[in-house]
Amino acid sequence: MEIEVSEKEKRRSDPYIWGIIIILYIVSVVEVYSAISREITGGDVYSPIIKHIMLLFSGFVITYVTSQIHYKWFKVLAYLMIPLTIVLLVSILFWGDTINGAKRTISVLGVSLQGSEVAKVTIVLAMATVLAKTQIKRGVNMKGVLWVVGLVTIFSALLFTQGLTNTLLFIGISVCMMLIGGVEFYKLFGILLVYVVLALAVMQAKDLITEVKAQPETQEVTVQDRNEGDKVIVRSSTWKSRLKDFFDPTPEYEKETTHKNLQEHRAAMAMAHGGITGVGPGNSRESSRLPLAFSDYIYAIIIEDLGFIVGGVGLLVAYLMILARAGLIARRCTRAFPALLVMGMAVMIVLQALFNMAIVVGVFPVSGQPLPLISKGGTSIWMMSFGFGVMLSVSRYAVKDSGKKIKTEKENDLPEDLQAANPTNLA
Repeated sequence: MEIEVSEKEKRRSDPYIWGIIIILYIVSVVEVYSAISREITGGDVYSPIIKHIMLLFSGFVITYVTSQIHYKWFKVLAYLMIPLTIVLLVSILFWGDTINGAKRTISVLGVSLQGSEVAKVTIVLAMATVLAKTQIKRGVNMKGVLWVVGLVTIFSALLFTQGLTNTLLFIGISVCMMLIGGVEFYKLFGILLVYVVLALAVMQAKDLITEVKAQPETQEVTVQDRNEGDKVIVRSSTWKSRLKDFFDPTPEYEKETTHKNLQEHRAAMAMAHGGITGVGPGNSRESSRLPLAFSDYIYAIIIEDLGFIVGGVGLLVAYLMILARAGLIARRCTRAFPALLVMGMAVMIVLQALFNMAIVVGVFPVSGQPLPLISKGGTSIWMMSFGFGVMLSVSRYAVKDSGKKIKTEKENDLPEDLQAANPTNLA
């Protein structure tokens, strides 16, 4: 017998995603407070964490508001975001503020915006729209594939001065979304070859620009080491230097701690100090000595505080659950566009988390990627919050409840060019 369900009950966002968001908020507040000793000046102990809590609250508002918007409007937003993001990245390239040897942010109406974080969300919105519009009977037409490759190329070129990690992240997102969108394997193979050439070209361009400007191999910033009482030089190495250090066969414990490997070594010390069970929240020893402990390297402090099992593996599982839940939502969508949206945002968030964790534990070469919704930083929190909001919007408006036999979205609820069926064929 078919059960009648009210419109209000039908439009409920996914509670499991909300649960994961709350868990990440709790971890963020506790661990950022544990890791901000470098930012505490004088007697103002609580000001940094209060600012961080306010950023998380603003992120919560962004998530909630976005979750109430019908996902069909994200197509319009994609068309607006592409040119705006390009303008933002070009502005940063020429007039941005330099952080760790590269121009990464720019102040807009008194708010500091990090272009790479905005670009991640934009590229997911754009690729979801393109792949949904270019669906054919057995995959995606060549026009759609070329658009995706073009988007990755443009955004990677505009971010090349900030390092290779963003390019690798864009490549990973695009490949995953094309697989979800049904792109044929022979096209994917050709795309991967193009990406290899793109990555090599970006690296070569970086080296040429460095030579023309006659800059030294590394850029230097100075941070104060509170425990040792001296100033430590932390240098942002070029890609060749980082790769050379990464593939050096000498075990890290045999290397002397210098300004070049300061972050890696002290992150390793933090994780070793935490061990299996951790030293307890707020008892971190290395937070006062580890540069970027509250942002790029907060995962090391989490493991030090909570231990390998709860902090390390537990947080990894939480992020992977985002991807698993997105998959369940996508398979219940009847149209390609919402399925690509929810999976694209999930892949973006989880890949960035995996990149951050891999860098901290030494699996990947050193680079800068914040831990989504945990690391301290305004633009990252806002963009990741928006990504979660998009996922919740899809769960609210695009899925069917097979148990209650709720009817899915009608044909006229979406524009004609987004009517393509879910390519996973699982709905």
